[in-house]
Amino acid sequence: MNESNFRSLHAQYDPANSEPERDAPTDPNGFVSTLRRIGKGAAADGQPWPERHQLPGRCLQLADADCALAGLRVVAELMLAAERTRQNGAPEEYVGDRVMEGLKMACVALTAQATERLHCAD
Repeated sequence: MNESNFRSLHAQYDPANSEPERDAPTDPNGFVSTLRRIGKGAAADGQPWPERHQLPGRCLQLADADCALAGLRVVAELMLAAERTRQNGAPEEYVGDRVMEGLKMACVALTAQATERLHCAD
């Protein structure tokens, strides 16, 4: 058979055309470093889940739940401050009903995320 005049449709790895690997940034608190730690299972405090007897997948689930719960606390504090401002502050300082609804929806979503991650399928 004759060779096709068209290039192969499958992706092929060519080391000569690849980009060189970039070294991790030197700042451990930098944005990219933090994202990499989160991807490896960092909890809300930026550290891996401390219980070593868990399976690696479970450690990731617990770290995700920890992050969701930390986010939930922040959103709840925002809601509390907004509600206190509504009750005690000047009317122009209140964030509004739409923002409050968004904060409540964020609470529901973060709670669902934490619940899903903490749920063990036996």
